[in-house]
Amino acid sequence: MRFALNGGVWLHRHKIDNEPMVHLVSSDKERLLELGRTLGFQARWLQYKPLKDLDTGIRVPAWHWDVWGEKLKLLKPT
Repeated sequence: MRFALNGGVWLHRHKIDNEPMVHLVSSDKERLLELGRTLGFQARWLQYKPLKDLDTGIRVPAWHWDVWGEKLKLLKPT
């Protein structure tokens, strides 16, 4: 998460209803939008969700893409 708070893109894996899913998370909105364009994501899918800074406890602006199903296959190494 610190990586995302510093403007990197964090790939956070988890499951919903036993379905694999990831969040691509960053405090750098433009970086996420650029990544989304390369993956064929629509900008309207980007979600705003502040992250809590682990050192200060203060919420920091951040965004994420929800990625699952066919789109998730785009993130798997070939």
